[in-house]
Amino acid sequence: MKLLISLSLSLFLSINLLGQKIDKPGPKDKVVTEHFKNDYKKKNYKKFSGKITVKDNQAQFDDKIIFYDKSDKITKLLLQEGLIYPQLLTDYQMQKFLDETEDKTQKRFLKLQKDPKAGFDVNGIKFTNTSEAGFLTTSPQVKRFKIQCKDSRISSTLTYFIELTNKDANDKVSLEDFIKGSKLTYVYQRPE
Repeated sequence: MKLLISLSLSLFLSINLLGQKIDKPGPKDKVVTEHFKNDYKKKNYKKFSGKITVKDNQAQFDDKIIFYDKSDKITKLLLQEGLIYPQLLTDYQMQKFLDETEDKTQKRFLKLQKDPKAGFDVNGIKFTNTSEAGFLTTSPQVKRFKIQCKDSRISSTLTYFIELTNKDANDKVSLEDFIKGSKLTYVYQRPE
């Protein structure tokens, strides 16, 4: 009888581990929720069109690399599908700088550079703890994810919130099928 109870309890507790990871809102996530309420503008980002090689714990996009935890199936799928890639994040970082910087001298200096994107180059970063941000999801066709990003060049951790849209999705579509049929429609980044 004890064995049956122990086995049942173990099975019950492990069910959560086998399911999809969904983040619940924390105190820091109020800022993110407000951002999506007030500053959100849907966009359409292109999938990566070059060569993608995914092996072990890294994904290579032409000559750029993103590392990830092997056990993180969501991140692996996002990278395999070319939804998130270093060149996209480089462009995002540069545009964010141009949009948020008030210093005209900084902007002029950037425009004078031979390769203005070089300072924003994203390569060799590591994605960890990718989970669905259930508190931000609005419909079965739209899912938002939270991705932790560590960059060896900076000391802090960045958090990316991405939105994927799959017009053919419904409540019964698996997460894998949802991601495979989706487009990236929003990126938001903030420091932790």
